[in-house]
Amino acid sequence: MSCSHNCSNCSLKGNCNQLPNPSNCSHNCDGCPSKGSCSSSTSSQGGCSHNCDSCPSKGKCGGGNNGPDRELEEIIEKLKGIKHKYVILSGKGGVGKSTFATQFSWVLSEDKQVGLCDYDICGPSIPQMFGQIGVNVTSGMTGLQPIYVTENLCTMSIGYLVATETAVVWKGPKKNSLIRQFIHDVDWGELDYLIIDTPPGTSDEHLTIVSILNKCNVDGAIIITTPQDVSLIDVRKEINFCKKIGLPIIGVVENMSGFICPCCHKESTIFPPTHGGAKQMCEEMGVKFLGKIPLDPIIAHSCDIGAPYFLEHPDSEATKNFKRIYKEIITNL
Repeated sequence: MSCSHNCSNCSLKGNCNQLPNPSNCSHNCDGCPSKGSCSSSTSSQGGCSHNCDSCPSKGKCGGGNNGPDRELEEIIEKLKGIKHKYVILSGKGGVGKSTFATQFSWVLSEDKQVGLCDYDICGPSIPQMFGQIGVNVTSGMTGLQPIYVTENLCTMSIGYLVATETAVVWKGPKKNSLIRQFIHDVDWGELDYLIIDTPPGTSDEHLTIVSILNKCNVDGAIIITTPQDVSLIDVRKEINFCKKIGLPIIGVVENMSGFICPCCHKESTIFPPTHGGAKQMCEEMGVKFLGKIPLDPIIAHSCDIGAPYFLEHPDSEATKNFKRIYKEIITNL
């Protein structure tokens, strides 16, 4: 059997599709690059038919006889028309990562061509935040067409493909396959910036996204946190994750840093940092601190109704900070 016989530690437990007598198998599931996607046993020649074009594992086989990853080559070619690519990360959920990605995209699109891709499969927020719920994705000769919010800003999300209240209950390999398909199939055309919103944490989805984007000249990651230690603990893990997989870190943004009263418009601290907040953490870890964004109830309302906060409130402290962060990022390009 093509099995390590160590089911308790196997990531394929309950979902293994290895079959008997694959001659090209090392019997070491944990060290196999095809773990989770091997289907080599369909061949009558002991594992591999040597016919890569018709193989369901094309581009994923770890047998050593497969050719170049043509899908990856096509992705690289497709994304050549995008000048800059940023991955938005967070260690925890609920810190405002999608809110930042949305409002940052609005700011960038003031004078640039911008795309925003939502790779949060289980909790997509982008359709709601752009007021695009119920919009249908169309497919053209060159692939899936992104949804245009304005002439300068387009988006893509799994939220456009499933009903709003439908739960996506998928295991890792299926999520990874969809992410890869999204990256390959969406026709972004020529953009100045592509903003990539991701799920929180450091999961299979992140490895899939980064492994592809690292080959497509990704600029790096922008990491979102809040001032509390409970968030910063996970951001430290996120920073180390980026370093391990070779993803450059553009910097860290501290969100919900201070509260803007909707009545008097004065700022007060409701989430005081226990140990210096994100700025001190960045100094300790050698990462750039990009700035702070206050907790403004109007930002949340703007996301609920799909409105560009910075256009409707150009003189607010949050808008000024968004623009400062934007300048910090583009000056380092």
